[in-house]
Amino acid sequence: MRTTIPPAPLDPAQVALALAPFGESRLLPRDAYVSAEVLEWERRYLFDGWICVGRSSDIRPTGLRAESVGGYGVLLTRDGDGVLRAFENACRHRGHELLPCGGSAESPKAIVCPYHAWSYRHDGSLIGAPNFKDIDEHYDRSTLGLVPVRVHEWHGWVFVDRTGTASDFAEHVGELERIVAPYDAESLVTAETHTYDVEANWKVIVENYQECYHCSMIHPELCRISPPNSGDNYDERTGNWVGGWMDLRAGMETMSLDGRSGGLRMARLDEHEQSHVMYAAVLPNLLISLHPDYVMTHLLVPLTPGRTRITCSWAFPRHVVEQEDFSPAYAVDFWDLTNRQDWAACEGVQRGLATPHYEAGPLAPDESGVYHFTSTIAKAYQGR
Repeated sequence: MRTTIPPAPLDPAQVALALAPFGESRLLPRDAYVSAEVLEWERRYLFDGWICVGRSSDIRPTGLRAESVGGYGVLLTRDGDGVLRAFENACRHRGHELLPCGGSAESPKAIVCPYHAWSYRHDGSLIGAPNFKDIDEHYDRSTLGLVPVRVHEWHGWVFVDRTGTASDFAEHVGELERIVAPYDAESLVTAETHTYDVEANWKVIVENYQECYHCSMIHPELCRISPPNSGDNYDERTGNWVGGWMDLRAGMETMSLDGRSGGLRMARLDEHEQSHVMYAAVLPNLLISLHPDYVMTHLLVPLTPGRTRITCSWAFPRHVVEQEDFSPAYAVDFWDLTNRQDWAACEGVQRGLATPHYEAGPLAPDESGVYHFTSTIAKAYQGR
């Protein structure tokens, strides 16, 4: 079970303002977005449970991948039978990382430390160490295996729990399971991936994702396809996520520059799912956008209080991707444009937040999704 956590290094009275009833509440305190001390607290306590580190397809059989999680590295391995495991990315000898974070490698026989060549099986057990043939005479080999990290695959996304204290994963996603399941995301193929470094706090990016109050101002292309005041948010939900949906205008097939799809609708979607786009933020760092014909995800990694790395990917049914004339450009071009509009806005927010006299502003009636997010974070800041 998760242990009690200390409050975040923020003014408790300012945090409490974010928990007032919607219509009376304010955003999170300024320091929540600009303080290195707050980010360090978040890495230790918000990013200590289930956190997404990528797609299952990123780790191939007998392959390795390393990701940075909450300030340190996790090594993901998949053996020849397809079993996925995760370990702390540190050799048991001198602690050298086994693979640079963000890197991938093929390792058909063993995981080998690049420093002194200590080697491990894909299950983490120690094989041996050069010039240390009598290691078993002095040490218990079973205590020198890689340190395991809890890992779970969900609809093609990989999550790790670096502390091992998070709740059951089914409890973490709650009823989002029912919403995501019809899209068969685990069978989709990633056709394109973009990486953006955005000069904004990770929470500013999530807040932007949770509302379309800004859309009429900066997203003319989006507004032609989807009414900015359409849809609704899930006010009552189970699990550690927030989200809602928006309508497609009559005659529009999907989110693209002309509203037409270059693919095919997902096979198991009902009438509502075929005419709407679902946006869900799986806290703390995965944004899932469910379209009738593709799934887009944003994976967030906070680098500094004012800088976030975002990996955006577009996935489609395999039989669509394998068509000779298929191109993901209809979806990618639309969202790359929309992403860049959002990033510019988020960076403008971050610069404004850095001014010395900024105070948390109120939430507009169209920002209930932002309230769901900020109130969740505020509760965590209080140690709840």
